Amino acid sequence: MKTSPKAGQGQSVTMSSELNVPMGSPTPGGSDRLQESGGMDYRDWVRRSYLELVTSNHHSVQALSWRKLYLSRAKLKASSRTSALLSGFAMVAMVEVQLEMQYNYPRFLLIAFSVCTTVLVAVHLFALLISTCILPNVEAVSNIHNLNSVSESPHERMHLYIELAWGFSTALGILLFLAEVVLLCWIKFLPVDSGAQSASALKQNSSPSTVQPGHSGWQAALASTIIMVPVGLIFVVFTIHFYRSLVRHKTERHHQEIEELHKIKVQLDGHERGLQAV
Repeated sequence: MKTSPKAGQGQSVTMSSELNVPMGSPTPGGSDRLQESGGMDYRDWVRRSYLELVTSNHHSVQALSWRKLYLSRAKLKASSRTSALLSGFAMVAMVEVQLEMQYNYPRFLLIAFSVCTTVLVAVHLFALLISTCILPNVEAVSNIHNLNSVSESPHERMHLYIELAWGFSTALGILLFLAEVVLLCWIKFLPVDSGAQSASALKQNSSPSTVQPGHSGWQAALASTIIMVPVGLIFVVFTIHFYRSLVRHKTERHHQEIEELHKIKVQLDGHERGLQAV
């Protein structure tokens, strides 16, 4: 009977020692971490917790990685579709165009048409090659229902090639396609009046060189050029404005993330000062 109060006192001392946890501890078990750290004070522990919060926030880092993965996949899909479509149209235009053998085409027109068609097909096929090589690997990772599998995708390492394919397919490829349309109009419409001139020359028993040349084909080609030049300028202005807006949006997003991290740091520093004052 006499030993019972001592036992009660021992239990109360044990409970009080177990409840002796530093006030304002941010996480339960913080005293165990302090004891395991070998004499590390609370300031060092707060700094370590802040670094872990910034560098080891798996949810935000994984969300950013998956967003980049889906954006890269969308760019590759758009590049492959656009490149296949425009390169096919260019090849069909080059094959189906019918050159008038009796008409003397300007040499620079034929050379410009040949060079523009070749460069157009080469640019789009290069973008299609990049998309075809990278897209299956990105698709294979994006279809896996595992958040940690994003690191297996090559979209981060192949980011430069993805942007190159996107630029070739959208910006450079479409500009070349507009130039292809203009050159095709000149080749198609210039020989329109040559047949009528030859027929009228034969009826009048005169040579074709003495007949006044017609202007309907030349006017049609000139009209297509006049229409296409402002369209090309509008396309260039829109492309520059779009890329500037996109860069501005990314910059604002980065500033917001930096401000959020700064607010977290200020809150942790204020909490640390309050504990030191106590």
